[in-house]
Amino acid sequence: MPWSKNDYPDSMKNLPDDVRDKAIEIANALLEDKYSEGRAISIGIAQARKYIEGDDDRPEYHAEPDGEDWILKKKDGKKAIMREDAKKDLLDKAKEYVNDHDGTLVIHKTDGSVSDRLYD
Repeated sequence: MPWSKNDYPDSMKNLPDDVRDKAIEIANALLEDKYSEGRAISIGIAQARKYIEGDDDRPEYHAEPDGEDWILKKKDGKKAIMREDAKKDLLDKAKEYVNDHDGTLVIHKTDGSVSDRLYD
């Protein structure tokens, strides 16, 4: 069940408003990615706190085209961390990898331009 500014988990009730709003946004995105509610809440809160505090130490990963394939690589990285034939297949695996490494994910279009940023 997606949460809103007026209906959110009890564990978010004592958070500052700006942190709570970001935590709700992140947790809802994780629910869409099929994370369990408990894991979505804890990751959402942790990531929101880092986002609001301006934590710049998080690694940035890019999902981008590479010829006919799609690759995940670290920002300014030379080697692909993972490679898949289809963008959707890569994103399914990349989202979990980036979350596990407490990073942000920049998703590119086939022309190389940025289409989305996740876990900011």
